[in-house]
Amino acid sequence: MFNWLKKSAVTQTPQAEPWQNALLAIRQQAPVFKAIHTVILVASGKGGVGKSTTAANLAMAMANAGVRTGLLDADIYGPSLPTLFGLTGQKVSSPDNKLMQPLQQHGVTLQSIGFLVDPEDASVWRGPMASQALLQLINETIWPELDVLLIDLPPGTGDIQLTLSQKLPVTGAVVVTTPQDLALADAQKAISMFRQVSIPVLGLVENMSFYLCPSCGAHDDVFGSAGGLRLAERHQVPVLGQLPLQGSIRQQSDLGVALTQGDAAMAALYHDISLALLKRVSGELPEHASVEIKITDD
Repeated sequence: MFNWLKKSAVTQTPQAEPWQNALLAIRQQAPVFKAIHTVILVASGKGGVGKSTTAANLAMAMANAGVRTGLLDADIYGPSLPTLFGLTGQKVSSPDNKLMQPLQQHGVTLQSIGFLVDPEDASVWRGPMASQALLQLINETIWPELDVLLIDLPPGTGDIQLTLSQKLPVTGAVVVTTPQDLALADAQKAISMFRQVSIPVLGLVENMSFYLCPSCGAHDDVFGSAGGLRLAERHQVPVLGQLPLQGSIRQQSDLGVALTQGDAAMAALYHDISLALLKRVSGELPEHASVEIKITDD
């Protein structure tokens, strides 16, 4: 087993102490929406960079560390949350035919248009109709008390993004990108959009940073090298972490199994990125601080 990405003080199982200060600070804050203390958008500006997979695994990592975590799938046209959590075909229930009871899986409270419509049906809606459907998902869901609600945004900078920025008290946003120039161009637009609507960018996650051959250990920068890091530096955005291109994550996502049942090294990376994100929200991590990453081949 290759130890291909290793940070100082990486742990294989979540430790309670590192989370305590950040969690305490968040829980001392007044809820920003219903019983939810913080609302964090996960965006990319471009599809295909692993944004939804990243959002799902960050949610699982937080829940595994004792954070009361929710995840809302804001992609009305292509919801992926049911697949990522192994809930394809499951439907939400309603105690009064008005409000919806969210689903629970892997310790995370979940809501998605995918729990309301047939997974094989297409949502052929214009922008205003999609935005209205999203607002209903948000407002008519019986959310429990949550420390963090992550919202997985669709690609782009259109109606859904503007609706959320105007109708919901958003704490901040995380931008996911790959090192590839095409992805970076759209990630830059996402950063620009959030700044235009006065939503703080809490950090950037560089996904698919490199591929490490499991047989020979050869290192291949499939999508370029450190492009996300340069983008973050240019816009003065903290880097929360880098994630490799790994088949184990694809398998875990397709099967909808818990993060803790997959690759232990990948689980540790998501754990550390989610901890860094919580520290940013609580103010424990300085605004421009980045997570130190060491790459080894041992």
